[in-house]
Amino acid sequence: MTFRHDFDPTSLREYDIRGIVGKSLHPADAFAIGRTFGSIVVRTGGHVVAVGYDGRLSSPELEESLVSGLKASGIEVLRVGRCPTPMLYYAATTLATDGAIMVTGSHNPPDYNGFKMMLGRKPFFGAQIKELGRMASAPDVAPEAEGSDRRIDIAHDYVARLISDWDGGDRLLKVIWDNGNSSAGEVLQRLVRSLPGEHTVLNGEIDGRFPAHHPDPTVAKNLEQLIAAVHEKQADIGIAFDGDADRIGVVDNKGQILWGDQILIVLARDVLRDHPGATIIADVKASQVLFDEVTRAGGNPLMWKTGHSLIKAKMAETGSPLAGEMSGHVFFADKWYGFDDALYAAVRMLGIVARMSGPLSDVKEALPHSVSTPELRFDCEDTRKFQVIEEVAARLKTSGARVSAIDGVRVRTDDGWWLLRASNTQAVLVARAEGASEAALDRLKSALTEQLEQSGLKAPDFSGENAGH
Repeated sequence: MTFRHDFDPTSLREYDIRGIVGKSLHPADAFAIGRTFGSIVVRTGGHVVAVGYDGRLSSPELEESLVSGLKASGIEVLRVGRCPTPMLYYAATTLATDGAIMVTGSHNPPDYNGFKMMLGRKPFFGAQIKELGRMASAPDVAPEAEGSDRRIDIAHDYVARLISDWDGGDRLLKVIWDNGNSSAGEVLQRLVRSLPGEHTVLNGEIDGRFPAHHPDPTVAKNLEQLIAAVHEKQADIGIAFDGDADRIGVVDNKGQILWGDQILIVLARDVLRDHPGATIIADVKASQVLFDEVTRAGGNPLMWKTGHSLIKAKMAETGSPLAGEMSGHVFFADKWYGFDDALYAAVRMLGIVARMSGPLSDVKEALPHSVSTPELRFDCEDTRKFQVIEEVAARLKTSGARVSAIDGVRVRTDDGWWLLRASNTQAVLVARAEGASEAALDRLKSALTEQLEQSGLKAPDFSGENAGH
């Protein structure tokens, strides 16, 4: 069969392949991904690829086409079935595989879907995704061959491995879980049966329509049901997942949200007791409070680029035992395998809370207070967004400002800091600011606005409620 395929260019993203089903993403794209990725695996001497899919209504059909494409390249496909993304990562890491592909739309709306990939034990992203697109259109693929597929069940092993790192004390916790109708549903039910304490699961049924709320735990509105349940049950903690359970949300016993960097502070203090002086990585959107608290706990804080694939690569390079992002991706490499897994992060967080002498709210409330904007995203053409960053960076350099250029520009002043970066996945710029007080934050917003206006852009809407941090 002659093979050649052109992807919708908007679907080839920095960290994954993603689009709107029936518009920019089709079963033919899934076949092409299998055919080209399978060719890459074959050419690197491999022959086994693990495949999983999430709970979206379009995922089973896309998985079938993906498997067909892999088999047409001579690949032996291990079909993990419907599962959370980290369970597929677990399969790819612990079994004899040469790669993995997860069919998932992550936290996107129900009409989206996509593909997250690993080659060997590493994330497949950036230039590799662009090369996959080139190979499909060239076409430049391995000769057609007859592969095979078989279904495997690793859910029991995965849950047993999660439980093996439980390290809570004698205190029995009351826990509310909001599965958010995510693909973790069945695995989560197994997990809570194995954990001590009292557990209540909300929205446990896997449903790709996400009837309860949008599956993104970084948005406060999506945590309202969880917060209400924590209050009603007088629970010790609430845990939430995104659509494929590689990102975590946490609320404390008072129903207060712990944002991604605050979650990482709690986890880092615990990890640093066993790994004093270790490097703890967080993305450029994280609070300065996080970096200061890591230092205070005896760690070496490292600010790095946003993006789960970029964070994983930096962890491997530095030997970091723990990393995290504001988006709720948490990566353990002390006892775990270095990939982002909300279920595992939850087990570790519960263990820490079970060993605390007081409630989790005490920890949050003892953190230094700051005031910050939410993450502000505003439209900017793909052809212009990186130019804007370069212009701002050049002006700041001549002004003598204290600037980190790791990912966009992050400017530190006596008032706090502000950030401007270009999204790697959308035609938008991303801004954020954090100050010691409302007045300090206003001055930071003004500085950011001035830079944007000098580049001919209107500032984002700052009228939303600032977050205490």
